[in-house]
Amino acid sequence: MTFYQELQLNQAGSKNLLKKSETPKEKLYHMWVYLVKIAVTMAFCFFFVSIFSILFGNENSIVGVVVLLCLMVFRNADLGIHTGQSTMILALFFVIMTVCPHLANQLSPVLGMLLNIAALAVLILFGCHNPFMFNQSTLVLGYLLLYGYDVTGKSYQMRLTGMALGAALTCFVFYRNHKNRTYKRNLNDLVQEFDISSSRTKWQLCQIICVPAVLCIAELCNMPRAMWAGIAAMSAILPFMEDMQYRVRKRIVGNIAGVICFTVLYFLLPSSIYTYIGILGGIGVGLSAKYGWQAVFNTFGALAIATESYGLKGAVGLRVIQNVFGVVFALIFCSMFYWLMSKKKESEVTVHAE
Repeated sequence: MTFYQELQLNQAGSKNLLKKSETPKEKLYHMWVYLVKIAVTMAFCFFFVSIFSILFGNENSIVGVVVLLCLMVFRNADLGIHTGQSTMILALFFVIMTVCPHLANQLSPVLGMLLNIAALAVLILFGCHNPFMFNQSTLVLGYLLLYGYDVTGKSYQMRLTGMALGAALTCFVFYRNHKNRTYKRNLNDLVQEFDISSSRTKWQLCQIICVPAVLCIAELCNMPRAMWAGIAAMSAILPFMEDMQYRVRKRIVGNIAGVICFTVLYFLLPSSIYTYIGILGGIGVGLSAKYGWQAVFNTFGALAIATESYGLKGAVGLRVIQNVFGVVFALIFCSMFYWLMSKKKESEVTVHAE
């Protein structure tokens, strides 16, 4: 494996190489490559988001984050269907992420929930056909970030331009990297494979309905940063209940641990470098291969931003409440949904048997 190829590995792949190292020299080399990868990634991310902030305003820096996520994921991940059709669908996803979160913010929580359900239905059904590729962690996360950091007036006009540029970049990179691949399925196959009895479709429907419902309830309860609850729910919803229960536990424990670590750093560090705690969290995520540790370090960036608006006490309280509510609601919702679907299937089998 070349130096460049090793740089392309994810955290789990790099850590697997470290674990399999037979000599101290080999282990030291893999560790060096791993640290270089993290440093290069962090520098590139910082530069990329900064460029978007300069071009489209600080209030649209989140556009840079969303575009960066899409570029980094879809340069390797595909949608499982013909490349030309996938490229057009990706462009549609950007339209949805640009328009629907903004419109939903203008509506009442209930009407906004209905619009969010419709928007996520397109993202999930056509972009997240393989749950184990975790495309929802890009598409739904991007949607929720844009929803949570909505803008109006001139800033929204700049957001339109920024998202258009992001769509062009993502579609170009995606088509270039996947154009030579052969796919046996097309868009029509995705529609035909929708089956309410399959674990995949049930998982998709839980994402589509549960995440907007969490947002709606949080907003009806006047809880700021409702997107945190939605992100927590999205992250916890998986096709199998055992995996969901694991994620719920790790998300709750990880967020509490992250809040404690952030609070300690907040009091130990001078106020002039508070904003860099978020960068420290990004480095921690880069070093983490397990979900629990990622939950810990993801808390740093969220709190670094929220503390400026709500103060330390308010930000910490919101973070814990929103995340616990999001994952617990998702677990209960999916448990009930899967149970209802199993009962429906049993009744259908009984009817056919009779």
